[in-house]
Amino acid sequence: MKVIIIGATGLVGGGLTKLLAEHSLVTQVEVFTRRDLGMTHPKVKVHLVDFEKIDLWKDKLKGDVLFSALGTTLKAAGSKEKQYLVDHDYQLKVSESAVLNGVKTYVLISSVNADPKSPFFYLRMKGELENKIASLPFHSINILRPGPLKGEREGVRIKEVLTNKLLDLLPQTLLTPGLRPIDALKVSQVALKAGLRAEPGIHVIGPGEIHEGSS
Repeated sequence: MKVIIIGATGLVGGGLTKLLAEHSLVTQVEVFTRRDLGMTHPKVKVHLVDFEKIDLWKDKLKGDVLFSALGTTLKAAGSKEKQYLVDHDYQLKVSESAVLNGVKTYVLISSVNADPKSPFFYLRMKGELENKIASLPFHSINILRPGPLKGEREGVRIKEVLTNKLLDLLPQTLLTPGLRPIDALKVSQVALKAGLRAEPGIHVIGPGEIHEGSS
């Protein structure tokens, strides 16, 4: 099985790339990234690309499954417009090209409470992407909506770390699944299972299911 991944340098995408490379059913991992992964593996082929110039490399988006974990923060992007470009536009363009190239299965790492009608920019952006992805003719569409993520990032996000520590101190029975922090690697494991299972139709996997599916 040949798989494609974008967002492989991120918290979920990094773990997912390693899981894919080690899985017995996966024969090749095609990574499309803006910067080098910092890892080598005989199954992994890295394509350094400019997402603004997708027309130059979209024909290479061929395989059985596309995993989409691309994303940035408002701080890193510098503006809402630039964050929208990365989190929404780039992922949508890659998905549209992949389905035209015959890719049958799609896995998107979205966010808990994603909603195109949300008053919050981030959640509205995620919801808008989900809606557009759902209209594409993939055989299997799997949308993961994890809650707060835990894991070692390249850059420390102080607010995120403090929030997760506070939530971890609270009794888990008092927290809804969407508020319970989850290890990013567990999200990667659920994404892997969904992509390889490739069940027909559209499947939205919420935070509760992600917690259960990773156990």
